[in-house]
Amino acid sequence: MTKPTISDLARAAGVSVTTVSHAFSGRRPVEPETRKRIQALADQMGYHPSHMARALRSGRTGVIALASSMPFAVAAGPSRLGFLMEIAASAAMSALTRDLALCLIPPHPAAQSCGATSFDGVILVEPARDDPLVAHFERRKTPVVSIGTVPDRPDIPAVDIRSGETTALLLDHLARQGSSRIAALIGSTPRTSQIEAEAAYLDFAKAQGHPPILVRLDEAEGEDLACRETRRLIQADPRIDGIYAAIDAFASGAVRAAHDLGRAMPDRLRLATRYDGLRAKLSVPPLTAVDLHLPATAERAVQLLLDRIGGRNGQAVADPPDLVARQSSGRSSDRS
Repeated sequence: MTKPTISDLARAAGVSVTTVSHAFSGRRPVEPETRKRIQALADQMGYHPSHMARALRSGRTGVIALASSMPFAVAAGPSRLGFLMEIAASAAMSALTRDLALCLIPPHPAAQSCGATSFDGVILVEPARDDPLVAHFERRKTPVVSIGTVPDRPDIPAVDIRSGETTALLLDHLARQGSSRIAALIGSTPRTSQIEAEAAYLDFAKAQGHPPILVRLDEAEGEDLACRETRRLIQADPRIDGIYAAIDAFASGAVRAAHDLGRAMPDRLRLATRYDGLRAKLSVPPLTAVDLHLPATAERAVQLLLDRIGGRNGQAVADPPDLVARQSSGRSSDRS
């Protein structure tokens, strides 16, 4: 059986080839009833629009990308199902509903040059100040939006992920649970999430009336560095009874250090981290964290990117963070 063409569909629908094209591409308005009739006939006839032909006409590939400069130790996690991967899964579904494909650029230097691959646009996850990926795609004239605002780049459309608010939520929780001397493990890379986390922690320490105990850690060294630094902190100041880890890999390292030092949680140490991923859920004890509503955030980022591809710039804000309290921060009397 011969594959039906766009001309066959146009004749069957009693419209022009141009109208059929617009009905599928959305580039020009078509009466809703006409569009429904065309789509119904296309289903009956087994007609599928040629994505290659559409790309040639529009200059678009139908592919968007997702990338991050976060090192693999931070972006992935157990079974490679971390922060970046959860966003990627949600963004892929959101793109699919818009007849787009999503390409994940792995968080690895060898992959981030991106070769000669062309995309209609790129979503960057938590880019840093002067992030090389921003510069790379801007040189290629590729539209860029970000999840997490880009420091010093208010011109780049972004979904604000409320990092300062998230940090304050977790610090207040630790204090309410009884921690009076709380240390903070913050990433040293200048991403907005870490900049806002540090500012929120310093405000919290000032309000509590005690000197800040803040350590800035290299993301690339992840859990191992956090373990060593947490051991050092507690050995230097045994009064520390709470730790806020801005990155979940740092939280995993802090848990290891607590076990090494015999600091039972939550009896002698309470711990909370930002992202409620597998690291938090599988930890022993399970970690108090925050539901960042990443599927909704990914959806907003895809829409921001489509708007930017279409020549419209905007901003969006993530849903408010929700505390997920677990054993790592609960009073011992709260445990079952």
